Amino acid sequence: MLVKSKVKYIQSLGQKKFRQEEGVFIAEGPKLVLELLLSVPGNIVEVFAVKEWMVEHQKQLVSFICTEVPEQELEKISQLATPNMVLALVKNIEPVIPKEVKGQVVLALDGIQDPGNLGTIIRIADWFGITQIICSEDSADVFNPKVVQSTMGSIARVRVSYTSLVEWLSGLDDVTIYATVLEGQDVTTMKKISSGVLLIGNESKGISPEILKLANATVTIPRKGGAESLNAAVATGIVLSHLI
Repeated sequence: MLVKSKVKYIQSLGQKKFRQEEGVFIAEGPKLVLELLLSVPGNIVEVFAVKEWMVEHQKQLVSFICTEVPEQELEKISQLATPNMVLALVKNIEPVIPKEVKGQVVLALDGIQDPGNLGTIIRIADWFGITQIICSEDSADVFNPKVVQSTMGSIARVRVSYTSLVEWLSGLDDVTIYATVLEGQDVTTMKKISSGVLLIGNESKGISPEILKLANATVTIPRKGGAESLNAAVATGIVLSHLI
């Protein structure tokens, strides 16, 4: 049985303030937790799971601190509407902001504020082999439970950093910075790229003017219907499928 102080502590990690203070985030569900156990075992603080899950995965859990909890207690600490068998506390995966971009494609996200969008973009980046994402400081928190859940484990392989995009982009030399805009080069006619920065803008406002002027190439997904815009994550996937 979990003591009240432990329940309160885990619940507090649903808030950004406490996640930052503790340097710990929550991961939930069999697939996500197993991905983290395998990919970043040194970051796992503690695992809480129902008995059947612990029995099934006892070999993978040998090296970790694990606490068996009944479903009703899992409900108390879960951030999900329907708890899913296992919850893990994980130390923040520390990012490194690259000072140069050579031989790799990096995503730069300007004001992506929807947690689901950010999580899905991280998952898409992982699919295409992109390991670095740089976010503006007003983007959603990568360790928000909704973001973590949406990554489906890709958070263990893709490093997400936060900084001033203006300062970071201004400091890059000899790099092609591709901005996704409504009026630009048709992405379906472009050649594959092996390095550069791909800028994705805010869900409703697009890329801010001060960041957009730092781009030296533009990319557009040709529109055939009447939709005003595309979801940021969907647009990221389409563009990467043509450029990578």
